[in-house]
Amino acid sequence: MQSTLAATFPRQSDVSNFASGPVLQFGGSLPVVNMKNVATIILGGGQGTRLFPLTMSRCKPAMCYGGRYRLIDIPISNAVNSGSQMIYIITQFLSSTLHQHIFNTYRFGSLSSGFIELLSAEQKPQNNVWFQGTADAVRQNLDHFIEIPADYFLILSGDQLYRMNFREMVYFAQKTNADAVIASLPIPEADAKRMGVMQIDHNNFITSFHEKPQQRNELNRMLLTPSMSERLNLDPLKKLDYLGSMGIYLFKRKTLIDLLQRDPREDFGKHLIPTIVKEGNSAAYIHEGYWEDIGTVESFYQANMALTHSQPLFDCYNEEWPIFASQNTLPGARIMGNTQVHRSILCEGSIIDAQEVAHSVLGPRSVLDKGVIIQNSYVMGNDYFHPPTATSRLPKTFRIGENSVIKKAIIDKHVSIGRNVQLVNKQNLTHYDSENVYIRDGIIVVSKGATIPDGFIL
Repeated sequence: MQSTLAATFPRQSDVSNFASGPVLQFGGSLPVVNMKNVATIILGGGQGTRLFPLTMSRCKPAMCYGGRYRLIDIPISNAVNSGSQMIYIITQFLSSTLHQHIFNTYRFGSLSSGFIELLSAEQKPQNNVWFQGTADAVRQNLDHFIEIPADYFLILSGDQLYRMNFREMVYFAQKTNADAVIASLPIPEADAKRMGVMQIDHNNFITSFHEKPQQRNELNRMLLTPSMSERLNLDPLKKLDYLGSMGIYLFKRKTLIDLLQRDPREDFGKHLIPTIVKEGNSAAYIHEGYWEDIGTVESFYQANMALTHSQPLFDCYNEEWPIFASQNTLPGARIMGNTQVHRSILCEGSIIDAQEVAHSVLGPRSVLDKGVIIQNSYVMGNDYFHPPTATSRLPKTFRIGENSVIKKAIIDKHVSIGRNVQLVNKQNLTHYDSENVYIRDGIIVVSKGATIPDGFIL
């Protein structure tokens, strides 16, 4: 499948002069960078097995975040705000929801030459197999990328949370004349075991790279030296002893095409990045700020709960660097009775007659009846107040019934929870499976479209 979007881009007033991108300064003045010559490729995610059951009906980038967004909105918004005009999104697993969201949300104005193009796995005369990894997904679409006038290819993940001005990364690549640039940040040892880690010289060129080191001798070899830690101005108390890859890559055009054609292996981090590092002209761009890879139910839960803090590390309220989302015509949230609301996000269209909502996120069209208590939870909300047609796949109504108590949970979309239900994990389980209710890492997850009967207790 190949689809190109064009029409009217949402909130265009927030992205002034899209043809050149907004001029934002991060850490001082930034020289002019021509982003017209940079093509952005966003990888639409694999099966997301560690996020089950949230990925039963959607891919990771299509997962709802913060009530208003999908995870894919983060890399797209970073690219758009940085002035990128050529954006490709490669999709494969359970991509229908993702495609629908992108079609409904991202449309470029008729006066702009920018576009977003969807590239789905498809049978081709020379290749009729599914994408086998991140590098293979790009390789199987090389015929599209070879035809475009791009000097650089920026490769992003579709399921990470961060804010980055890619103009700075492109300028860094031009300044160093590196063939490949890897976005990186200092990390602790626990993260080093699940990420690619690298060592760099004093010009930021990468001298060694190791994907997910596990053994003590491997970890010791990748430790940052004291002089490098001092150069990066790291706080020794935080024990950020490694430099980790963020999975964000910037390649020169010729470098990427040649690399994909001569190294047939499947994955960037595991295979192609070590190959290009050995050739000696790869550099690390050091990112300063928040970054989170959404790989597990726990990381997804914590990322949403963090939004309710008074000063969240990932700020969705920055109007100079907006996160784009699908537009709707819903009214504001309506709170009835004596509902107590503490440190929570209530999205539009919600109807709340609860007793308490604390440290929680309620997505659009969330309906809470009298006496409901929601604590430390993410209720994703609904795409409509009632199913558009009668079907056995969905409950007749989407609501949380009277006097129900929900703590430390993720309630997926289109769920009906009966009266006097208790989802509180009374036995402090770390893992639990049933037809509609699960526990992962001590977090209760109610799957999409579930019906929970009156009086259910977990």
